[in-house]
Amino acid sequence: MAVVKYNDMEVKLLARLMRAEAESEGVQGMLMVGNVGVNRVRASCLDFKEITSISQMVYQHPGGFESTLYSYFYQAARSSEIKLAKRVINGETFHPATRALWFYNSGDADCSIKWFGQWNSGKYKSHCFYSPVESENCY
Repeated sequence: MAVVKYNDMEVKLLARLMRAEAESEGVQGMLMVGNVGVNRVRASCLDFKEITSISQMVYQHPGGFESTLYSYFYQAARSSEIKLAKRVINGETFHPATRALWFYNSGDADCSIKWFGQWNSGKYKSHCFYSPVESENCY
């Protein structure tokens, strides 16, 4: 059962975002990026109070995803990526992105303990994930 509202176009949009942001991280990395996206739609705090759809989340400005600036993002979603997007839309979560609202690619460097005031929830390959502090009451 879906945890956020969506239509077919938005599933493909999320799939494209997941690929563009984390294809080099494999299936698991793309699923975690999908978790961050779905979490932003579900959250009602911080920079995400007005984000109520996948489309708004993907194209949020400022604070959105850098990959939307590049042509690779605009290539059609593949069926394998659409299946991954549906998994996170249906509520599958993957640590360390379970509650994360942010991530960045640190390469081989260690993750910062805090990023914009939010705590590091872990690293997967080169991506560092950050979850909101409990006092933000995001969920």
